[in-house]
Amino acid sequence: MKIVLAIDGSDFSEVAINELKKMTLSSNSEIHIINVYELPKTTGLGLHTMGGKIGNYIEEIKSNAQKLGNKIVSEASDKIKAENKALTITTSVVSGLPKSTINEKAENWGADLIVVGSQGHGAFSRLVLGSVSQYLTTNAKCSVLIARDRNKK
Repeated sequence: MKIVLAIDGSDFSEVAINELKKMTLSSNSEIHIINVYELPKTTGLGLHTMGGKIGNYIEEIKSNAQKLGNKIVSEASDKIKAENKALTITTSVVSGLPKSTINEKAENWGADLIVVGSQGHGAFSRLVLGSVSQYLTTNAKCSVLIARDRNKK
């Protein structure tokens, strides 16, 4: 079984990691842990007052996001490996729109399952912000598991 675990370091991601750890997986299962960060959309207004060129500012944001993402996927990998050392786990940290990037990764990799956490947004928030889990359940060509914290209301 090939599983994409999409995480962002939030409490909701921790729920998804824990849900995946509970699964009984065969030793030939593969897990790909992905963290997708979105670069801010800049117009350049006000960036000159930050004491540097826009290019340097953007590169610093990318570098920091990449470092944080690497930490997030590495910690998740360690937690999952502690439960089942036989699993093959790979990771990636990429820039893009999370919902479409996760879906593309799953499709290109031939995933059987995508695991994500639920942020529990209400209808209005989903309308305004969009929902990664909702997008994936609608557009993914494989099954999608949306992990929820049973203790949250």
